Amino acid sequence: MYTAKKKISKDKGVEPTEFEETVAQAFFDLENTNQDLKSDLKDLFINSAVQIDVAGNRKAVVIYVAYRLRKAFRKIHLRLVRELEKKFSGKDVVLLATRRIVRPPKKGSAVQRPRTRTLTAVHDAMLEDIVQPAEIVGKRVRYRIDGSKIIKIFLDPKEKNNTEYKLETFAGVYRKLTGKDVVFEYPITDA
Repeated sequence: MYTAKKKISKDKGVEPTEFEETVAQAFFDLENTNQDLKSDLKDLFINSAVQIDVAGNRKAVVIYVAYRLRKAFRKIHLRLVRELEKKFSGKDVVLLATRRIVRPPKKGSAVQRPRTRTLTAVHDAMLEDIVQPAEIVGKRVRYRIDGSKIIKIFLDPKEKNNTEYKLETFAGVYRKLTGKDVVFEYPITDA
């Protein structure tokens, strides 16, 4: 029997939460009802899903997908997010690849950790996943006198129509997941 349980893959022995089951059911429904997404969603599944409160009374649905499936999800990102936002009305949907941070090796250890598993690399990759389908074209770090810092991220203006209404959500999700303050902007171009 093919059910929504096939659309979520958790670690051994871990049961999905009620919210994760509703997200998996939404994926299952999309695969069965939407003809242009049916073939693309056939082999895809999610790892987990979380609901996050962002600016004001808005909520965001953060869906974690397997790292090896991130390219397949990026191909259908726009259509999939649009359909999921219809299902979860009033909530913005963000797709993230599941990545692992490995702590630095002990002193004297011969084992090197991969650069992609460092905290900085994982946070940068997470930032790129959050702003999908837009691309990051610039990044500035501003240090204040009190020692706090704000990261300004400049997004590609070509995707302004698809991402402009979600900028607060992007900042809220990134702050919740990493603890870093971020401001998203589009670069000003001279005509």
